[in-house]
Amino acid sequence: MKIGLTAVMLVLSNVFMTFAWYGHLKSLSARPWIVAALVSWGIAFFEYLLQVPANRIGHQVMSLAQLKLLQEVITLSVFVPFAVLYMKEPLKLDFLWAGLCLMGAVYFVFRA
Repeated sequence: MKIGLTAVMLVLSNVFMTFAWYGHLKSLSARPWIVAALVSWGIAFFEYLLQVPANRIGHQVMSLAQLKLLQEVITLSVFVPFAVLYMKEPLKLDFLWAGLCLMGAVYFVFRA
């Protein structure tokens, strides 16, 4: 239950984080960087409202390494669709290879 709640909250926080970090490259590229930074800060506020409690909940049932690796897998799972669908970046096999490397890392961190 706690791992599932942690994962859902981290997915939502990653959506906010990805838009805060990279969305301005598309939607605010003509604006001064300070505008993009302030907008990104505003978006990141909502990311932290989800990420901080998610990490606190997750750390009750996972080690720090497991929690971090879960975050990295979620980050890639959110970033690839964002890059391809929103930013119109080409889909590359490198995304698959990176995902497979992360799955190997998940295996080693979560094995008994």
